[in-house]
Amino acid sequence: MTDQIIATGLACLTAHMLADFIFQPDWMVAQKRRPGILLLHALIVFALTVLALGGSLLLAAILALAHLAIDAIKVYATPPQQRDRLWPYLGDQCAHLITIALAAHLMPEAFSRGVWAEHAQALQPPMLLVIGLIAATFAGGPAVGGLMARYKAQAQPDGLDNAGRIIGLLERALIYLMVIVGDPIGIGFLIAAKSILRFDTASQSREISEYVIIGTLASFGWALTAAFATQSLINLL
Repeated sequence: MTDQIIATGLACLTAHMLADFIFQPDWMVAQKRRPGILLLHALIVFALTVLALGGSLLLAAILALAHLAIDAIKVYATPPQQRDRLWPYLGDQCAHLITIALAAHLMPEAFSRGVWAEHAQALQPPMLLVIGLIAATFAGGPAVGGLMARYKAQAQPDGLDNAGRIIGLLERALIYLMVIVGDPIGIGFLIAAKSILRFDTASQSREISEYVIIGTLASFGWALTAAFATQSLINLL
């Protein structure tokens, strides 16, 4: 029973991470107050969950409806100025994780009845790696951005449009890979390199310096947490 719960839960979580962070572009997030866009996102959740489970339309439909309800609450009940903050984001993701955990416990056999059932043991480590990579990189962006949102107006360094987001994705991806391959020492060189490259920007003012330091530490901390958590779970399996 435990193995079935794990397999079903990992498949549903993989579908969730793909739906929320890979197959949900910025334009969809920006227009999510439109019912059609909200429904489209729920349909993507449904389709990816069916694919990940190798079937089980019922469980996929339940999770898609739960996802739709959670997102609707966040979009319509959260004040506009608070939607991009850290705690609404974490609350939203925690609600999704709880529904996935409940679904896996209520219908643990969903994955074992699907077309991927024979490959359950072989698929679990790759699924964990994908979940961890998305969590460390794409999921870390809104978290760090939400933490820094209150300081952005007064200390946002000048630079290329969207450059900060790309830099954050790359640095978190590198940290994740270094931990997974067993070379965490390289993270020290990454910190040193970023410190040198950011020195001129950080030296412009105290506000910008503190903004860069907080953002960097938050980004690195998020990636390290995701990487070590993934590594621990793979070792347990």
